[in-house]
Amino acid sequence: MNDIINMITIVCMIVITISISLLLYRVVKGPTNPDRAVALDAIGINLMGMAGLVAILLVTTRLNDVILLIGVLLFIGTIALAKYLEKGVIIDRDDD
Repeated sequence: MNDIINMITIVCMIVITISISLLLYRVVKGPTNPDRAVALDAIGINLMGMAGLVAILLVTTRLNDVILLIGVLLFIGTIALAKYLEKGVIIDRDDD
């Protein structure tokens, strides 16, 4: 049973690696900036999945903090990128 889990986990890691490489292409050649932003979000989600798969392979729970940290940073980055795409600036300054 352990060999089957390891084999399936490795196959999933290969599929996620292919997905990340295709998403990197979309980030570089994306036709618009929102397409690039969506691709960056998907790369972050794939990295979370990859960290989860590594945790399964290593039979450890220590990578759970890394997965949560990636999720929080991904959320903050998404908010900042969306604000930049909408207004052109990230931090609004009032010059009163």
